[in-house]
Amino acid sequence: MQQLSGQDASFLYFETPTTPMHIGGIMIYDPSTVKGGKQGFKDILRAIESRLHLARSFREKVVNVPFNLDHPWWVEDKHFDLEYHVRHIRLPEPGDWRQLCIQVARLHSRPLDLTRPLWEFTVVEGLDAIPGLPKGSYAIVTKIHHACIDGMSGVDLIEAIHDLEPQPAEIPKSKPWSGESDPNPMELLFRAQINNITQPFRFAEVMARTVPAMGRLGALFADRQLEPPRFQPPRTRFNHQVTGHRVVEGRRFELATIRAIKNAVPGATVNDVVLALVGGALRRYLEDKQELPDQSLIAMAPISVRGAEGKNAMGNQVAAMTVPLGTEIADPLERLKSVHESAVTSKAMTNAVGAKLLTDYSQFIPSTTAALAARLYTEYGLAERMSVPFNCVVTNVPGPQVPLYCAGARLVSQFGLGPIFDGMGLIFPVFSYCGWVMVSLTSCREMMPDPGFFGECLDESFEALREATGVAAPESATA
Repeated sequence: MQQLSGQDASFLYFETPTTPMHIGGIMIYDPSTVKGGKQGFKDILRAIESRLHLARSFREKVVNVPFNLDHPWWVEDKHFDLEYHVRHIRLPEPGDWRQLCIQVARLHSRPLDLTRPLWEFTVVEGLDAIPGLPKGSYAIVTKIHHACIDGMSGVDLIEAIHDLEPQPAEIPKSKPWSGESDPNPMELLFRAQINNITQPFRFAEVMARTVPAMGRLGALFADRQLEPPRFQPPRTRFNHQVTGHRVVEGRRFELATIRAIKNAVPGATVNDVVLALVGGALRRYLEDKQELPDQSLIAMAPISVRGAEGKNAMGNQVAAMTVPLGTEIADPLERLKSVHESAVTSKAMTNAVGAKLLTDYSQFIPSTTAALAARLYTEYGLAERMSVPFNCVVTNVPGPQVPLYCAGARLVSQFGLGPIFDGMGLIFPVFSYCGWVMVSLTSCREMMPDPGFFGECLDESFEALREATGVAAPESATA
């Protein structure tokens, strides 16, 4: 048994029928590298089964403390059924990109069963009309609850089912697995009482680290003559209550071109270019709807606080910073400069306080209070009455730059899927892999009825950035 942190548990508290809090991805494979050139669903199933012991989240389920008097616990599910978690479907002909996105959106809309281990993989065949993909390619659509993983631990989980060579590596066998029985409710209540007794001492330790952090922040503004940012995000179509329906879209861009674009602004990063790219696409999309605000939209960008010692640990270890996307700036180069300057300021503030310190306070929010607040937020439509803290999320997860293989099939590309919730109906998961950067989006169908058009806005924003910075045109970016 292992208890969820306050941050992990918060994703369970915010779960509602219309706001499932899982993340995931679309991993597209070319099976031509498989020995013999053919691969069946059972081959994929066996490959995953042989690696279940490499990541705890595969066989752990959540057990709640009675009356929500403490955060839940992870328990190994003694009734674990692999074939429940790994499914198999096929697209109807012709099997193009739009059909895949529609099917993925339907899968992503459905909440996970909270009484089982919190993940599902769906093998999707029939991707025969997507440009650039070899005949017979298929996708694995993943759904993993955010209570289990963040972006970086999600990379660790995906690495567990992949090899660096087409021939699967010999996996060390694990000890015989049998699972655990659910803990007695009285035991959970006793543990909750112990936690409540020790909580003040842990809180005092965090407070002791807070005082010097506030001093460092004050010194930062004094020494560098920085003004604390005063951004009030405008309310857009993406900042209302969401429905249970999702849309998904994605584009990929050459990493070398993005690196060349960033060099046009001294000190800029790949992440700055991605933020400016998203800002340009949002500007184009909202202009088309005649809804572009005069002030900049604000993105929340998660920051991993996972140290080297936490590389293979599950759960969430993230803080966040907010960055204006420059949607009010028409010139792409000026937008990139503005995003870079804002990101530097936001990073400096986060570093002064200490990103991990910002996450430690979540452990001290009483579980009953957190669960009740999440429920009231949805039931009373508070997203329509409260100020918007940010307009969207842009989460950038660096991936490997060498090919990966699952059950012998080469991973061609991967696009991210993220959760949305009332007040924040747009998220951009960004992955990099093998020389490409994949920018995808998840939104509510009522907020974005035309995700294909937003994909075109991403393409146009990228081209505008490339031309404004004088970077040569890349090769065609097929899926």
